[in-house]
Amino acid sequence: MASLLIGTALAQTSSDQDEQAIRELIVDFTNTWNQHDAHAFAGTFTEDADFTNVLGDSAQGRQAVEDLHVPMFAARFRKSHLTADYVKIRFLSPVIASADIHWAMTGATEADGTPIPFRKGLLNWVVTRHGDRWLIAVMHNQEFTPQKQ
Repeated sequence: MASLLIGTALAQTSSDQDEQAIRELIVDFTNTWNQHDAHAFAGTFTEDADFTNVLGDSAQGRQAVEDLHVPMFAARFRKSHLTADYVKIRFLSPVIASADIHWAMTGATEADGTPIPFRKGLLNWVVTRHGDRWLIAVMHNQEFTPQKQ
């Protein structure tokens, strides 16, 4: 019985550490976005990641994620600021988890430079553990429909 309790305690500690590591990944994701650094931003993804943005544009692989964001960070998102507030993490296995992250953004523009009003949405991630680090394996981004006043 004692070994069962010790095993449960160790699993719980590991989950707490893993949850903290995933929360750190979210901080890295938003920080690299706010620095408009496509290379560092892409570093939060696995080498073979699947990425889909709010427009349905997709990229497969870390390099494709970087290539997609280089022109966006130079133009439409050059002055954008991303925040994450609500986070829900669910472990599917010791090395796979899903994360729902509510985001908000200011400072984005249309392609012609017209400012886009405050935006909100949901990131849905599948993250995988790589040693002591977690990375985004699959990301779907959804923008919430603005409420009419």
